[in-house]
Amino acid sequence: ELPLTKEYLKSINKIYIIACGTAMHAGLSGKNTIEKLCRIPVEVDIASEFRYRDPIIDEKTLCIFISQSGETADTIAALKLSKEKGAKTLAITNVIGSSITREADYSIYTHAGPEIAVASTKAYTSQVVLINILAIYFAEILGSTPSSELTKLKKDIFNLPDKIEEALKSSEEIKNYAKNIYQEKDVFFLGRGIDYNTALEASLKLKEISYIHSEAYAAGELKHGPIALIENGISVISIITDKNLVEKTISNIQEVITRGAKTLVVTNQNLPANNFETIITVPDTDTLLSPILAIVP
Repeated sequence: ELPLTKEYLKSINKIYIIACGTAMHAGLSGKNTIEKLCRIPVEVDIASEFRYRDPIIDEKTLCIFISQSGETADTIAALKLSKEKGAKTLAITNVIGSSITREADYSIYTHAGPEIAVASTKAYTSQVVLINILAIYFAEILGSTPSSELTKLKKDIFNLPDKIEEALKSSEEIKNYAKNIYQEKDVFFLGRGIDYNTALEASLKLKEISYIHSEAYAAGELKHGPIALIENGISVISIITDKNLVEKTISNIQEVITRGAKTLVVTNQNLPANNFETIITVPDTDTLLSPILAIVP
């Protein structure tokens, strides 16, 4: 029930995805998929920043707003601003009839059920799935990606529940790992490409749930400053799910190992010989969907 025509989608010169916290991390995954499948430039912005920086928006801009509750004040204010400037607005939320759905031109729902805890976990995975589905839908209308690729991606989405079941089987390994790090003061997360988005979300969860200070870095940025913080015995958690970036990421992890870091790697790749202390394996899937499985551990 999204009446967006081929003419309208062809007229867009930019998509903004605007959100806060976890929803913004889901938006970062969505950026990858929309750009790859639809070839439309996508910018992801934090709602509290977006509304104060006089963004360049007009009727050729589509603004997508993601909010679990549909009541996030900064996100709603950004939505009103976008409408004033003539953009079409689309809300992605979990709560039917929430404020954001009343303001937006169009709304789609994650249907994730009531959120029990502040640390929104099922909301994140549902948002990532939904924005991937939206990207496929846009690509079908535009004819911008071969239908065989889209069919394969749909099949991979249908297989996600079984693969999440599989990923949950690592819970004993995770518990053992948690026993080793629960008293640490700092933990670092590394990833490249789409895995960096997962690192950001994982780091946020560790802060929210355990009050351990943690930071996420794009692995290639490590040598441009953050490496100074890596010292003997510190824990570094890395995510490797993009086969094109395996070698690069491994070389970044080797840098922290030489400085005495303890390493945990979450991956769906067959990694070449390495000296990582702990490896948690998640099932393989399309790289665009890998954040949904990699975030489970």
